[in-house]
Amino acid sequence: MDDGKAKKTVPYTIPIGPIHPALKEPVMLTFGMEGEVVKTVDFAPGQTHRGCEWMGMRRNPVQILYLSERICGICGIVHSLSFSLAVGKIADIEVPLRADNIRTILFELERIQSHLLWAGVAAHEIGFDSLFYFTWRVREQSLDLLEKIAGTRVHYGMIQIGGVRRDISDDQCSAIAQFLGEYLGLLKKLMKAFLEDSTVRLRCRGHGILSYRDARLLCTVGPTARASEIAMDVRHDYPFCAYGDLDVHPILPPQEFGGPQGDVDDRIIVRLLEIVQSIDIIQQCLDNLPSGEILWEKKLPKLLLTLKKGRGRSDREGRSSSGRVPALCPNGWERDTRNMEGEGIIL
Repeated sequence: MDDGKAKKTVPYTIPIGPIHPALKEPVMLTFGMEGEVVKTVDFAPGQTHRGCEWMGMRRNPVQILYLSERICGICGIVHSLSFSLAVGKIADIEVPLRADNIRTILFELERIQSHLLWAGVAAHEIGFDSLFYFTWRVREQSLDLLEKIAGTRVHYGMIQIGGVRRDISDDQCSAIAQFLGEYLGLLKKLMKAFLEDSTVRLRCRGHGILSYRDARLLCTVGPTARASEIAMDVRHDYPFCAYGDLDVHPILPPQEFGGPQGDVDDRIIVRLLEIVQSIDIIQQCLDNLPSGEILWEKKLPKLLLTLKKGRGRSDREGRSSSGRVPALCPNGWERDTRNMEGEGIIL
């Protein structure tokens, strides 16, 4: 019976992580709820330790490349590239121009598939599974292209200290150019679904707002920072590979979608627009791809000898789909399991 009295909402908590079907990152979130309203969130990062630093201190630089590429299943290029750049800086290695352009192409192709993975999961989490399937179908084509170039869809094994392990042939360049043209058409359909569908707008617009001030205070990076109108992009601010010769700028939420709010919708918009930017960057690399060598040194024993002579510390930042990926190199590679000379490696 309804006695006419208002029902009292009983607060409750929802824990998400460290292992959850919707969140596969090493993080623990505890939500304080009242009905369907989130009142508080407790954030505890760092739930997984796989010993990458320990293993890296017991390997030579070339072996560490393969270790670093396996830190993340979808961001292999950015981790191995960040480490390679740091080691190359210590050893004073000059990467050939052609290798720099190939690295950039791979970097942006990985960024495309990673952004699409994020967008597909976002669609799934708001209950829009048909959009999730369509997004991942579009993503499959970028993975197919990476397979044509590297021979595998993940853990590409393309980055080498001082360049890349495989060249891109004329046929592969043509395949990449064809992919870019077809992808723009698919991306227009995808953007229309994300930006004009009422379901997406109702569930994402005005929710999860991260203001410019809070983003600054929390040292936010990557697309999340740019969605809060922080104009920062490591490719623009600290150019590496071929980015210094390319037209690259931070992507911010445009005014035509209701003005930036720093909400979930803005984070979707930024990632989709960054895919368009990646296509343009790859096209710039193809148009200006120089001829020449792809490795500073082809013989591994000679390369390792040069690297072992290197002394010093170096850190380089790459950019994954979620933000910056730092790499810190050891001070010296000679090692003894009882008394490590190296200062460690952070990947």
